[in-house]
Amino acid sequence: MATVQQINPETARVLVVDDETDVRDTLKDYLVAHGYDVAEADSGESMRAALERAVPDVVLLDIGLPGEDGLSLARYLRERYNLAIIMVTGAGEVVDRIVGLEVGADDYVSKPFDLRELLARVKSVLRRYRSDAPDVGARHEAAGEQRFPVGECVLDVESRRLLGPEGDEVPLTAMEFDLLKVFAERPNRVLSRDQLLNLTCNRDWDPYDRSIDIRVARLRRKIEPDPDNPRAIKTIRGHGYVFVPPRD
Repeated sequence: MATVQQINPETARVLVVDDETDVRDTLKDYLVAHGYDVAEADSGESMRAALERAVPDVVLLDIGLPGEDGLSLARYLRERYNLAIIMVTGAGEVVDRIVGLEVGADDYVSKPFDLRELLARVKSVLRRYRSDAPDVGARHEAAGEQRFPVGECVLDVESRRLLGPEGDEVPLTAMEFDLLKVFAERPNRVLSRDQLLNLTCNRDWDPYDRSIDIRVARLRRKIEPDPDNPRAIKTIRGHGYVFVPPRD
C-alpha cells in the first residue's frame, strides 16, 4: 500500500473530483494561482488512489459523477477521513444539496459557480478544520477544560471532540461541532435559524436555512437516546431551537 504523505501545514491541499476535464483544469489553475496544492480525480476509483498518495484538507466533490456518484463518495469520505467536503451540484438540484448535507458534506456550491465564491468557501471550511487540531503545547497551557454534557454525550470544546457514554469518540463534522458548541454555550435560550447561521458560519442570512435543520437532525442522532423524541435539542415551532442541558 502507498505511503501517505504528510501535508505541509502551510500549504492547504485540495482534491478536485469531477469527470469534466475543463472543470478540473479551471479549478486547478485558479486554486494553484492562489497558493493551494491541487490534485485531481475523475472518478471514485481515481479519488481513492489519490487519497492513498496524500490525504487532502478539502475535497471538491461533484455530485453528478458517472458510476459511483458524489453522494456515495461523500459518505465514504466522512466515514474514513477528517477532512472538509464541499459538494458541487448542478444548478437547481436542491434535493441533492439536502442529501449531500445529510451524508456529512460541510458546504456546497452550484454550477456554474463564481470562482471567487468557491475560493471563499474553501477558505471558510479550512478555517474550521484547521482549528480541529490545536497546538499540543497550547492545549496543555490551557487554564482548564471546557466540557459540556449534551444529551448522552460530552462535548469537549478544547479538543473539539464529542465523547459518547462509554468515552468513545463520536465523529463530528466541523459545522456540527460549531453548531453543538453554540447550543451548549447558550442553554435554555431559544435561537432562531438566522442566529444559528450567523453564530456558526460567521456570515449573514443564508436563504438556504434548511442546512441548520439537517445538521440539528444529525446531531440528534448522535446525542439523543431517542432522536424522534428529542430532549436535548428541542424544536420551538415558529421560532427555532433550544438546547436543554441534562439534569444532574
